[in-house]
Amino acid sequence: MSFFKKIFSSEKKETLDKGLEKSKSSFFNKLNKAVAGKSKVDDDVLDNLEEILVTSDVGVNTTLKVIERIEERVSKDKYIGTSELNQILREEIAALLSETKSGEDTEYTIPELPKQADGSKTPYVLMVVGVNGVGKTTTIGKLAYQFKKQGLKVVLGAADTFRAAAIDQLQVWADRVDVPMIRQDMGSDPASVAFDALQSGVNQNADVIIIDTAGRLHNKVNLMNELTKVKRVMQKVIDDAPHDVLLVLDGSTGQNAFEQAKQFTAATEVTSLAVTKLDGTAKGGVVIGISDQFQIPVKYIGVGEGLEDLQVFNKYEFVDSFFK
Repeated sequence: MSFFKKIFSSEKKETLDKGLEKSKSSFFNKLNKAVAGKSKVDDDVLDNLEEILVTSDVGVNTTLKVIERIEERVSKDKYIGTSELNQILREEIAALLSETKSGEDTEYTIPELPKQADGSKTPYVLMVVGVNGVGKTTTIGKLAYQFKKQGLKVVLGAADTFRAAAIDQLQVWADRVDVPMIRQDMGSDPASVAFDALQSGVNQNADVIIIDTAGRLHNKVNLMNELTKVKRVMQKVIDDAPHDVLLVLDGSTGQNAFEQAKQFTAATEVTSLAVTKLDGTAKGGVVIGISDQFQIPVKYIGVGEGLEDLQVFNKYEFVDSFFK
C-alpha cells in the first residue's frame, strides 16, 4: 500500500515537518518507551499504543479504529516486528483518512460557480465561524493573501461587530494584504455588514468574498439565530451564498477543539474546517481525530506564524510528516 508519493514542494514540506515537530517528538518519545525491549507487536504493545494515541489527542473513537486495523494485520502476519510499527501506523491512518473524500488538495483553489442571472460571475462566498482566540482573524488574513497570490480578487466583510477589536484586527490584515474590507461600527447588525460586503464584492467583480462572524458560544440559540440571519440576508444578493462555512479550531486545545466542533456543527451547518496553532503544541493528533470523526473536510492547517504557514491540508503529507 503506497499512499506516500511526493506531493508538496520541498519548501512546503519542510514547513509542515517543522510545524508538526512537537507533536511528532512527543509521540515518538512515548512510542519508543512502549516498545523498549520488545521485538514483536503483541497485546502489551497494542495496549500501550492505544494509550499513546488517546493521549496524543487522536480521540478515543478514531484510536479504536486504528488499533482494530493494526490488530487485523498482526493476526494475519502473526509476526510483526516493533520496527515496522511506525510504517504500519502511517499506512493504516492514511487508509482510514482515505475513507473521507477530502484532504487531497495541494493548492489553494475555489470551485467554478455558475454565472449570475445577469450573466456576471458569481463570487465565491466563504463565511468563517469559530470562538474568539482560535486564530480566526489571522486565518482570514492568510486566506486572503493566498487567494490574492493566485490572482483572485478578494473582498473581506467584518461582520464580527460584537467586539471593536475584531473589526480593527481584520482591518490590519486587509491593509497588510492590500484587499478592500467592508465594515460598519461596533454593535451594527452583522447581517447588514454581510449584505454590504456581498453587494460591494459583486460590484467590484470579486472572485472571493470572506465574511468574518462573531465567535461567541455562550448561548447556542443566539449564535444559531444570528448565523441563520446572516446567511438569509446574504442570499438576497447571491442565491446560494455562502458556498462554504469554515469553522476555525485551535489545535493546541486538543480535546477542547473536538468539543467546539461538536457545538458549532450543532448550531450551524459547517462545511469545512481549519485547524490552527499546530506548531506550538504536541496535540497535532487532533487533526487525525477531527478529520475522521466529523466527516467534515479539514481544508487548512496552521503550522506557524508566517503568511505561508497556513497550508491546504493534504492528509497524505500530514500523516507522512507526523509519523516520519
